[in-house]
Amino acid sequence: MKALLSQAVGGPETLAVGEMDAPVAGAGQLLVDVKACSINFPDTLIIEDKYQFKPARPFAPGGEIAGVVRAVGDGVSDFEVGDRVIGLVGHGGLAEQAVLVAANAFKLPESRSFEEGSALLMTYGTSIHALLDRGRLKQGQTLLVLGAAGGVGLAAVELGKAFGARVVAAVSSEEKANAAKSAGADEVVIYGRAPFDKDQSKALADAFKAAVGPAGADVIYDAVGGDYCEPAVRSIAWEGRYLVVGFPAGIPKLPLNLTLLKSCDICGVFWGAFAARDPEANRAHVKRLFTMWEAGHIRPRITATYPLEQGADAIRELGNRNAIGKLVVTVGG
Repeated sequence: MKALLSQAVGGPETLAVGEMDAPVAGAGQLLVDVKACSINFPDTLIIEDKYQFKPARPFAPGGEIAGVVRAVGDGVSDFEVGDRVIGLVGHGGLAEQAVLVAANAFKLPESRSFEEGSALLMTYGTSIHALLDRGRLKQGQTLLVLGAAGGVGLAAVELGKAFGARVVAAVSSEEKANAAKSAGADEVVIYGRAPFDKDQSKALADAFKAAVGPAGADVIYDAVGGDYCEPAVRSIAWEGRYLVVGFPAGIPKLPLNLTLLKSCDICGVFWGAFAARDPEANRAHVKRLFTMWEAGHIRPRITATYPLEQGADAIRELGNRNAIGKLVVTVGG
């Protein structure tokens, strides 16, 4: 079968379309004809051996797919050949076929495209777990979202509004500000490109404080990290929750005296581990997401699609932090 292969450690320039053996569905698994695969930040890391998992090469990146069940492994009773499904595969999604653990699969409604389906789980799954389980977001509270125009950021904005919060979106450009506003953000802060010196850091903290109001942000959703962390925490409310979601700007170093002064919580968000440890709770979240999707409260925003032959370009664009919403690679016809 055809796949976009990583055969050497490196960036998107090391990826090339080639042939590899088609996988086989084992016990508890589905063999899926991949129709679409969305690109996520882990895809930029896994090809450089910077992710938690390092697959043996050659391998295809791509962790989130939508497609049609081609074969069903032993012990699977909830799916059959021909079902439209979405799910997470870790890696291997940028290929014509992929193996999906049935427990990680969800049926895709006929009313939704494969492209939309491939863009739902990781972003909205991460964000609903972050906001409800880790952030304990309540109606009427203030939510500050950093990186608010990316996939997880826009999901956090939409979900924050759906849960009744006042949402302040922080982004790096006017174009991204417009995207955040269209997703429902009540206010937007546009920040510059790090690194920041002391004065720039203070100015950003002041901008955050002005936007969230004198009481501070009850929940801060940080999908950026780096030099943006400390200014955000300086705007947090008393007993607020700072959510550690991702680090495209680098792993931050936070003065812990700030957490004492605000009596705030630093909360890690590792959705994949949560889903593995508590699959029933995760499936309940996904069921709620499907209901919200059907009601129009959330909508995956796909700003560009690429054929498999240009999958490396999609990974490069995401890695450059230029993307708004989700980028999707189409695979099968």
